[in-house]
Amino acid sequence: MIAMIWHVFLEILKIVLSTIGVDFDWKLNAFHTWVAIVLMDVWHWTSLVVLLCYSSLTTIPTAFYRAAAIDGASRWNVFRYIELPKMKGVLLMAILLRFIDSFMVFAEPFRLNAGGPRSSTTFLAMDLAHDVVSYDYGPAAARSVIYFIIILFVSWMFKTALAVQESDNKYGKKITDTNG
Repeated sequence: MIAMIWHVFLEILKIVLSTIGVDFDWKLNAFHTWVAIVLMDVWHWTSLVVLLCYSSLTTIPTAFYRAAAIDGASRWNVFRYIELPKMKGVLLMAILLRFIDSFMVFAEPFRLNAGGPRSSTTFLAMDLAHDVVSYDYGPAAARSVIYFIIILFVSWMFKTALAVQESDNKYGKKITDTNG
């Protein structure tokens, strides 16, 4: 159902862009197919990231905002020094989730045009699915294990970076006196 909606949306986009002189051929042009896949993927995942960010913003105590108002902080400074540092962990988790999901991208390019044109949008999951369907289980299993190890390693790096950041915040960084 979603694929049909996107086919209709992309056809409408093609018609609208052709009226202003832009040829948008998402079925046969590899770059245009990539643009369509990125649009679909952003639409697919934006709601999760927005929900995570909103939930993180709601956990910031109102005392921080009151103190910033008393100090005369601009909206930019409130975002930069209060909201963004408090949301850093959630944003890093959203990036990690998106990284993990990038190994599993299958539905969007497959339903759009099955990895075409000329296999330009064939993703890792599509290659694995092709191996499994063609009963080539050995290479598919080996590649799956390699993908798992890559994802595990990157997840461990994220966890380690978050732990280092938390320990810096907990024990405080050494602040040098600039006045002499």
